Amino acid sequence: MAVAHTNDQTFASDIQSGLTLVDFWAPWCGPCRMIAPVLEELDQELGGAASIAKLNVDENPETAQAFKVMSIPTLILFKDGKPVDGAVGVQSKSALQEMINKHK
Repeated sequence: MAVAHTNDQTFASDIQSGLTLVDFWAPWCGPCRMIAPVLEELDQELGGAASIAKLNVDENPETAQAFKVMSIPTLILFKDGKPVDGAVGVQSKSALQEMINKHK
């Protein structure tokens, strides 16, 4: 599996089933670039227990506004289409694993 990219048009279908951790980010954001390799590594280790998607807030403002994303990176964990957890700022891989494991 690889980290998927989502957008305003596909977002609802991308998060509709199972656990999906969405990274709200932008290319110019330093902390967003710092967390990207952590998300890639986590995606490899999850082995299908959850999926990870990235949403560029500059290109997809509707979804970012709908979830009141004010700072990036913002990570929101969705379960079957509904937000169940989240964090703002760079997170450790273990903190993200813990968040996902809580909602399995």
